Amino acid sequence: MVTMKEVAALAGVSITTVSHVINETRSVASDTRDRVLKAIDQTGYTGDAIARSLVTGGTKSLGLAVSLVSHPYFAELIAAIESEATRAGYSLVLIDTRGDAASEQAAVRMLRSRRVDGVLLTPTSGSAALPELRRLGVPTVLVDRLTVAQDLDQVGPENVQATSTLARHLAELGHRRIGLVTGTPGLATTDERVLGYRLGLGRAGLPWDEELVAGGLEPLLGRATAVVVGDHQVLVDVLRTARARGVRIGTDLALVAYDEVEWAELVDPPLTTMAQPVEEIGRTAVRLLLARISDPARAPETIRLPPVLKHRRSCGCH
Repeated sequence: MVTMKEVAALAGVSITTVSHVINETRSVASDTRDRVLKAIDQTGYTGDAIARSLVTGGTKSLGLAVSLVSHPYFAELIAAIESEATRAGYSLVLIDTRGDAASEQAAVRMLRSRRVDGVLLTPTSGSAALPELRRLGVPTVLVDRLTVAQDLDQVGPENVQATSTLARHLAELGHRRIGLVTGTPGLATTDERVLGYRLGLGRAGLPWDEELVAGGLEPLLGRATAVVVGDHQVLVDVLRTARARGVRIGTDLALVAYDEVEWAELVDPPLTTMAQPVEEIGRTAVRLLLARISDPARAPETIRLPPVLKHRRSCGCH
């Protein structure tokens, strides 16, 4: 392993000067700084992030705890977060929460053991990590799945009005029996989209019918002429059920879905979806966290970013 002493020898400066350049703990003449940086580049010196944190008070790293489900949404979200963190001079430590509270708490504790400067968290249902992060005062931003609490920074998609728009669109096409295939139970996003569906029905003058809400398509067949699909995780099962039962999407059954999928335009008919601004969510989350690290006393912010309607033909429009 390359040492700071070797970097100092190559640059013709003291070890103390190298330390000041790396940790930005004192102003160094520009020509001297350039020699040190060139020596670092030539030797590949990386230093000891933990030791450096004792001097600077931070590791210049951010932790991201998220359920690494196999879906492009999370891949795109992680890429946006990493890009924004790198642009700000931070590295990203990524840990899988596996979608359950116990694994989430272990993941967050692992990030704390790495002395990350702050944590980005997509919380699970019944999160045990949140009270701990609050109690310890760890700079934290919730991403995607938000809470009603106002004491943490959080950023995610707008769910209620967006889902209301999907339901109203189907009503405007003449449908009076509009069903909802809900997303994963227990998640804040699912609850908000159910609320949005009810709001959309009310705005269209349609009554709430408990029998038109289900966790899959099967119970809705023969009852609903149109469906709102709550998220990408149930969309594939809905399409599979429709095919197995010989139901023609867009003809026998109008369909709209919250959440864009990369293959939405490749199926027949192409899917009408609400596309979340994933990249903007990721970048905004990093900016919020860096602002919190810089000013721990600032007032918490909750930012809801509106999705964009991708109007295609699965809703029956031509």
